Amino acid sequence: MAQFFEVHPDNPQQRLLKQAAALLARGEIVAVPTDSSYALACHLDDKDAVDQLRRIRQVDEKHHLTLICRDLSELANYARVDNKQYRLLKAATPGPYTFILEATKEVPRRVSHPQRKTIGLRMPDHKVLCELLTLHGEPLLATTLIPPGETEAMNDAAQIRERFEKQIGGVIDAGACPSEPTTVVDLVPMGTGGDPVLVRQGRGSLALLGL
Repeated sequence: MAQFFEVHPDNPQQRLLKQAAALLARGEIVAVPTDSSYALACHLDDKDAVDQLRRIRQVDEKHHLTLICRDLSELANYARVDNKQYRLLKAATPGPYTFILEATKEVPRRVSHPQRKTIGLRMPDHKVLCELLTLHGEPLLATTLIPPGETEAMNDAAQIRERFEKQIGGVIDAGACPSEPTTVVDLVPMGTGGDPVLVRQGRGSLALLGL
């Protein structure tokens, strides 16, 4: 049975977020609010949790999971970032963007793309999630909460709990999210002199990226 944490979106109760962080540390999956939609998140280094994340979404290892980071310095531990890429990242974060970058050796091989050795990374602009990341002390591995066979992300915490309460450890209810996916941009071509490639247009402004 999933635990349910109802928190204030602007001033979340630390006691409840600490309980949610403890679930993540124990290898549980938690549904979390973001600046785009709700997502499923787990501990990066927990293989069983990552496998469960993929089972819930019914996606294989070629589906990019996303590392949610607190800041650019943390992001740089998990992705190879040159000066041009860094400037673009700095201009667009925090915000509703997912950036595909070459993964470093800090990223477990099982969670990066098997052929490209890339990983999706993002720094959300969401008070509750940022405080949860601080309490957790390291990035979270996440995927947008889109039920199998559907195309829209779930955005109602009570419905998430009802539907997935036997598959996840907890749900953080901070109210409705914008319910629009992130803009996904592949920055890997920049490493060899190319331009960023728009993979999916979502909530983030393309003008910030020069696209």
